[in-house]
Amino acid sequence: MRKQYEDSYQHKGLRRQLVNLLREKGITDEAVLESINAIPRHFFLDSAFDKIAYEDRAFPIEAGQTISQPYTVAYQTQLLRVNKMDKVLEIGTGSMYQSTVLAEMGARVFTIERQKTLYDQHSKFVFRNKYPNIRFFFGDGFEGLPAFQPFDKVLITAAAPFIPPKLMEQLKPGGLMVLPVDDGDAQRMLRLTKKEDGTWTEEAFEQFSFVPMLTGKNR
Repeated sequence: MRKQYEDSYQHKGLRRQLVNLLREKGITDEAVLESINAIPRHFFLDSAFDKIAYEDRAFPIEAGQTISQPYTVAYQTQLLRVNKMDKVLEIGTGSMYQSTVLAEMGARVFTIERQKTLYDQHSKFVFRNKYPNIRFFFGDGFEGLPAFQPFDKVLITAAAPFIPPKLMEQLKPGGLMVLPVDDGDAQRMLRLTKKEDGTWTEEAFEQFSFVPMLTGKNR
């Protein structure tokens, strides 16, 4: 984790440039763009990345994981159709950047991380007082958080080998799940809408590249 937190005029200018780029690439949800513009992405990276933190690409973080490309964060968030006070289950806390984007939009975020090294970072989270609407959990993402169900939305930020049945069970009827599914040839972004009978409709979107979604917890 970084030791100094300064959001300079230069950083803010670079964020505005990033938002303009995301708009050019097809992100149209102004609430998503405003959230990304409000959040200092460089705070979620080692200070060595400060000069390039607002480039539209992924960067390494601890435990062999990555902070997702801003376009990917914006794309998934836009598909999720976040409303204020939505109860969102996020699988894969990672750097906490995606969690913060959701919280800035007014969602109540329940986020699970399986890597203990990354989970432990939440105690040093620079925005923990600003965003009390984020709750952090250490656990197996495939299991979800049954004690807190149902959820309005589920967001998976790793490539799932299949649609996790327990997460679908924890999604309320009419709720949305957004996830990349690895079919062996590509990782296709899907949006699922749960129906009253427990089945769902499926929409397929662009291909992406994510780290794999793994079972269990890594201490």
